[in-house]
Amino acid sequence: MTTLNILSDGLHFLTHLNDYLTQWMQEYGLWLYGILFLIIFTETGLVIMPLLPGDSLLFAAGALAGNPDNNFSIWILIPLLIAAALLGDNTNYLIGSRIGVRIFELKWKLLKREYLDKTHSFFEKHGGKALIMARFVPIVRTFAPFAAGLGTMTYQRFLVWCISGATLWVVSISMAGYLLGSLPWVKNNFEFIVFGIIGISLTPILFQFLKSRFGKTGA
Repeated sequence: MTTLNILSDGLHFLTHLNDYLTQWMQEYGLWLYGILFLIIFTETGLVIMPLLPGDSLLFAAGALAGNPDNNFSIWILIPLLIAAALLGDNTNYLIGSRIGVRIFELKWKLLKREYLDKTHSFFEKHGGKALIMARFVPIVRTFAPFAAGLGTMTYQRFLVWCISGATLWVVSISMAGYLLGSLPWVKNNFEFIVFGIIGISLTPILFQFLKSRFGKTGA
């Protein structure tokens, strides 16, 4: 399978998450809760997997739970995915504290030192609340707990901000899907909703890139 085919399949999966989740629910039933748990845990807990669609997945899962025809409860989903995010964060923190920068010696394509450097800068600028802000920024939310584990903050302080960020992230986005997912326009234009979520979540990264680029030019 070529890279182009992989990207095409990935894009199709991302823009049709609602259809995939519906299909998985029909095929696997209650096991879907476990599948979603593993995806959220993997994105937040494994520093080598920073590109999974966490935000879009939360919205699609909330929309699935918001459909009264589905036997899928938002009140089970939310605490379960908060637990997945917390477990992932703590795993990532542990990896950072035990393995540290040595993991970057593996030189995997998705594991770039520049991601870690940007996350460090993010912490220096925003302090503990960076963990909450990072929750809504792809890639950064994966590297933030890892960076914290390298010595950016103590575990006690990390845990407080980690719980706050995970709760706010899961509740806000999944509830948005739950409340808005049944609207006809949202159901008929789900791919645009996904691109909108991606665009909003990537805005901080784009802003920092442009600021860095033009700042250097101006200097």
